[in-house]
Amino acid sequence: MRCTYCGGVGLEPGFVEDAGEGARGYARWIAGPLERGLFGGAKRLGRPRRRIEAYRCPHCGHLELFATESV
Repeated sequence: MRCTYCGGVGLEPGFVEDAGEGARGYARWIAGPLERGLFGGAKRLGRPRRRIEAYRCPHCGHLELFATESV
């Protein structure tokens, strides 16, 4: 893989951790614009969710994020 920012090669695989209350240990991408519920949290009921995979460029530190498999 090649960095879209600097063109460097050899992106390092990793992940973006979700350490919030009730977290599953990985971040998720949720379809649609952010809407706030009654208590200020994000509305997400019934929306498709995908795991986020992250890759870091060892040359410039740029992160490439990909929404992959459904969760």
